Amino acid sequence: MTEETPGFEEKPDVPSGATSEDAGTEDATPSSEEAAAPAGDTDQTAGLTAQLDQVRTALSERTADLQRLQAEYQNYRRRVERDRVTVKEIAIAGLLSELLPVLDDVGRAREHGELLGGFKSVAESLETVVAKLGLQQFGKEGEPFDPTIHEALMHSYAPDVTETTCVAILQPGYRIGERTIRPARVAVAEPQPGATPAAAKDTKEEQAADEESGGGEEV
Repeated sequence: MTEETPGFEEKPDVPSGATSEDAGTEDATPSSEEAAAPAGDTDQTAGLTAQLDQVRTALSERTADLQRLQAEYQNYRRRVERDRVTVKEIAIAGLLSELLPVLDDVGRAREHGELLGGFKSVAESLETVVAKLGLQQFGKEGEPFDPTIHEALMHSYAPDVTETTCVAILQPGYRIGERTIRPARVAVAEPQPGATPAAAKDTKEEQAADEESGGGEEV
């Protein structure tokens, strides 16, 4: 039996011609895979950046689409609301147009003093209801003639007017807001051709009086 000497360790075989320093240097040299690692990380970062740019572009496009749809929806809501109000006004105007002859009868009865008793209460209730619906009466004597809201049924000349004027209201006009249901039917008068209006006469007379009074004071 061979006895092993204590403290003796076997050393790895070293190829002939190679020293221990060469072996250490070989172990310290990085492999080709380790050298290629930084280049791979750069490519991966570039790819992630490109994907992020694509995501941002897609997000911007979707945001623009959403904003456009929201604007179209708001326009649609406003258009529907406007149409709803218009349809309501047309319906109310149609209903009130059918009641205008009744209101004319009530007005004539009031002028002749025949609006008495229960008929008076019913008439006043009717006028209150149509007023709540927005019906407004217009047309007064002495106001200038406006062909957009007046309908001239009678025509004459008058020396005391300076423009075409409504001198009599034959039938009052009615409107709802800016919508005219029926124009006021009136009798109009125009200045007489070649005649000097009364206001102009008064002005000329005043000027003549001033001149006469001024002339008397001069020395």
